[in-house]
Amino acid sequence: MQALGVFGGTFDPIHYGHLRPAQVVRERLALEPLLIVPAPHPPHRRQPVAAANHRLRMVQLACEEFPGFEVDDREYRRGGPSFTVLTLESLRSELGARPICLLLGMDAYEDIEIWHEWTRLPQLAHLVVMTRPGWEFPGEAQLPAWARGRVVHEARTLTQVSAGCIFFQPVPPEDISATAIRDAIARGESVRGQLPDAVWEYICTNRLYQPRGADAETQSR
Repeated sequence: MQALGVFGGTFDPIHYGHLRPAQVVRERLALEPLLIVPAPHPPHRRQPVAAANHRLRMVQLACEEFPGFEVDDREYRRGGPSFTVLTLESLRSELGARPICLLLGMDAYEDIEIWHEWTRLPQLAHLVVMTRPGWEFPGEAQLPAWARGRVVHEARTLTQVSAGCIFFQPVPPEDISATAIRDAIARGESVRGQLPDAVWEYICTNRLYQPRGADAETQSR
């Protein structure tokens, strides 16, 4: 069975540091499609700078540049805190036994035990952890107790069962962060090249991430 990918985030704004590693994973694991799921109300992060509608639109524009990526707005339609477990539950109800791969950065993987109902995540999806080249698997004994016995080393294993595995996938490092992008824009600098041109143009047109107080009303609309 071909697996479906899920990649969520605040995306404030979305940039190539999100998109290019996700593209590597999609191609490596033959995920079809890869759903990009923006979180309007992230429960474990500070309040986003740009309003939810702006972040959703930027994700839509970014995905036009990446074949095989699709925007999934179910967290906007659902309302309330953007809990990943609820998103996976919803997808599982639609997909039946089809494999689902939840993409995670290493930081998210290491902090997963603070997520809402985190123990249910492996019951609903495989966890695909994006690592930097050169990262070495520490061995089963160094894994947290909940992860032992779940790690697989062959990508094809992810298509043979619907959920429950952990797979570590190296991705090229991208020295780009949303915080650095916002700070650069606030200083009046261009960040062209760090995100899709359509996203940069949207940011300029809507005057997002301007210096504090300069355009707060626009960003919160």
